[in-house]
Amino acid sequence: MEFFSFLSDHYSHANLVDRALQLLKERIRRGDAMAYFLRGQLYFEEGWYEEALEQFEEIKEKDHQATYQLGVMYYDGLGTTPDAEKGVEYMKKIVDSPCPKARHLQFAAAYNLGRAYYEGKGVKRSEEDAERLWLFAADNGNPKASVKAQSILGLYYSTKEPKELEKAFYWHSEACGNGNLESQGALGLMYFYGQGIRQDTEAALHCLREAAERGNVYAQGNLVEYYYKMKFFTKCVAFSKRIADYDEVHDIPMIAKVTDCLPEFINRGMAMASFYHARCLQLGLGITKDEATAKQYYSKACRLNPALADELHSLVIRQRI
Repeated sequence: MEFFSFLSDHYSHANLVDRALQLLKERIRRGDAMAYFLRGQLYFEEGWYEEALEQFEEIKEKDHQATYQLGVMYYDGLGTTPDAEKGVEYMKKIVDSPCPKARHLQFAAAYNLGRAYYEGKGVKRSEEDAERLWLFAADNGNPKASVKAQSILGLYYSTKEPKELEKAFYWHSEACGNGNLESQGALGLMYFYGQGIRQDTEAALHCLREAAERGNVYAQGNLVEYYYKMKFFTKCVAFSKRIADYDEVHDIPMIAKVTDCLPEFINRGMAMASFYHARCLQLGLGITKDEATAKQYYSKACRLNPALADELHSLVIRQRI
């Protein structure tokens, strides 16, 4: 029954896509300029990147949305060989365009261009230009601007040297208020450790628990650590196992796509959960002692994030955990 249902859903979707393409073809025949972009976007959403690229290339001189999508596709190598310089060129066209029809794309393009400058990909690396572009994209916390830029500014100010933690807290607050899940977890940690704001454990746990419930794996990993340190071992074991049992190859990209959280922090949350689950198994805390299984989870933590595993192991040696 499930197999039949799956096939039905598949063919139903295929029929819908086919019907949509027929309708768009008819609209194009009648001279509807927007239908060209919509057809390219449908190709893009279906993962037919070569067809999407061809369609967007055809209309790029007349359609700013096509220009933006080409920037994304060339930068990330979708439907073509990666060409970061060409991707940057298209994004600059959007950011610099005086046309009112490009305005709604400029915040997203500036965020992407800032990312390119920060990574030094397709352009000479410049943290100053990255910061300038992200500040433009963030637009003083405007919810209709780039919420990703607001969140990345929070991360940028908390990791640059010297750190600017009050600015980091401000931008994570703006992004969180606009629904960003990554920043909600980051706020929890800033409250927890008193970074850029007065230390407030109650506010920290509220942010971390809410972010964890919404799928923020890094927040989940930090809650595991909190439960361990507070000696809530049964809770720690149950929660950590669920996170530690994620498959790093398939689940990290999927979680990143669904939650819009950065893969490096998903990885870190999984590594934390794996290490603390291993520790509970090794010592028999909240679970029957099982050193063989503990070794497997320690190995997973080391595989996921060697630096973090080494850091936690040093705390074990010093009898801190």
